[in-house]
Amino acid sequence: MSCPVKYREIGDFHSYYSGATKAPYLTIFVGGNHEASSHLWELFYGGWVAPNIYYMGAANVVRVGGVRIAGMSGIWKGYNFNKTHHERLPYSQDDVKSIYHVREIDTRKLLQLRTQVDIGISHDWPRAIEKSGNAKALWRMKPDFEQESKDGTLGNQAATFVMDRLRPPYWFSAHMHCKFAATKTYDDDDAPKSNNLPATALAPAVVATIQSAAPTITHNSDEIDLDMDDDDTPAPAQPTATNGTVPKNQDEISLDDDDEDNEPETPINGTSTSKNKDEIDLDYGAADVPPQSSVPSDLRAQLPAAFARPAAPSARGQPGQPIPPEITNKVVRFLALDKCLPGRKFLQLLEIPRTSSGRDLTSHPKVKFEYDPEWLAITRVFASHIILGDKNARAPNDIGEANYRPLIEKEQVWVEENIVKSGKLEIPENFVLTAPIFEVGMPEIVNEGPVEYNNPQMQDFCDLVGIENKFFSTEEERAERMNNGPPPPEPRRDGGFGGRGGGRGRGGHRGRGGGGRGDRGRGRGGGGRGRGRGW
Repeated sequence: MSCPVKYREIGDFHSYYSGATKAPYLTIFVGGNHEASSHLWELFYGGWVAPNIYYMGAANVVRVGGVRIAGMSGIWKGYNFNKTHHERLPYSQDDVKSIYHVREIDTRKLLQLRTQVDIGISHDWPRAIEKSGNAKALWRMKPDFEQESKDGTLGNQAATFVMDRLRPPYWFSAHMHCKFAATKTYDDDDAPKSNNLPATALAPAVVATIQSAAPTITHNSDEIDLDMDDDDTPAPAQPTATNGTVPKNQDEISLDDDDEDNEPETPINGTSTSKNKDEIDLDYGAADVPPQSSVPSDLRAQLPAAFARPAAPSARGQPGQPIPPEITNKVVRFLALDKCLPGRKFLQLLEIPRTSSGRDLTSHPKVKFEYDPEWLAITRVFASHIILGDKNARAPNDIGEANYRPLIEKEQVWVEENIVKSGKLEIPENFVLTAPIFEVGMPEIVNEGPVEYNNPQMQDFCDLVGIENKFFSTEEERAERMNNGPPPPEPRRDGGFGGRGGGRGRGGHRGRGGGGRGDRGRGRGGGGRGRGRGW
């Protein structure tokens, strides 16, 4: 888990994992940036982390009583978006952080959905969603967000792609540790237009309806700031704010930090807020005159292809656009809630009507928790695209929705015949223990790293869908990886290694104020599974 060791503490998740305590209601969640990533790795396609607590996996669509829920795990870091899922135990310092960064291949799968969903879930907010709510109230709660919003770097660009494609009536997020509501209204005349920006820099044009956000937060004096790495030095004390903003609590845990990288995000408008005077600009256009090279042409011809000047970017539209006619909703109600702490707005009950097509539930006394047939078909198409454990590999190229569509339709026929008609859509309650349980009295912090386990739930799912279980490994394979040790750390731009240095949180700011994300994380304590309070 990505967090300083000094804050690790076993909480209460181990009692749910062991079965001593059971969640009273079906609980569905997506992963964020302070999870026990090795545990969730076992359930890449989704599964039970404890009885009645279901993890959505890297990306998923499920049905609860006919209500379709689409979820995507992870947080946005543009420099890892196009990479494969290369992290595998034992993790390096870089892997511990990059493993929870959202990936293009999982986003691409969600962008193939062609029918209406009811709910969307992401950990961090879809990028630019703050512009569809009371942004000024948000700035009062989180002053650092204002500049990020202006820069176009606040939020998860992949989540925006998915939201603009699926347009669910409701979208729920967390991560920012404040309650905030917004309403995003789509006018097809104002649909995202094609332009010359990279896919990761595009943003939709929408008509925003303003909805009030929550009032200013009163912070918990017992919260600890988790925005720093283990070797960080404490920040100097900050003066009390007198302009109506919320002062930063020096004792608050801020889990907003991720890589603490100093690599600038590409703003939504495609222009960077800062320019490195020593950086070589390789994005000259066709009308530009390329600089003259002092290397003779015959020598340049002998260089590897990697030294060739990249081609100018080609025009492309926003991924997932235009939307299919089966997706008809035009208003998305966004809601983010605060941390689970006293005095914070972390809970809200909503009654959500079903807008997607679903089965008649009147004959079922118990609401069914089911796989989604369309998503299972998409999973079959993309199963071979998932590449694990190879840092040098590249994900297969996106062949375009038009080319994926007949492949998915073919697999929908297979799913209908082999799963739907066979009555196998209901998600089985097949949770099993994989790691040893934590027992009171065991050491809460151990020197040994986590161990990789084969989770039978993963095998059951792959057998159901008829795909290879790429996550299975033999004891010999696991032992060989552990003996080889973690991969070497990636070099930083400043010539160092490991992590990404620079300022705290986004934009060089120290966190986001109001604390960080996820004061409770899942972890292994003493060889067993525990819930880390403040991990």
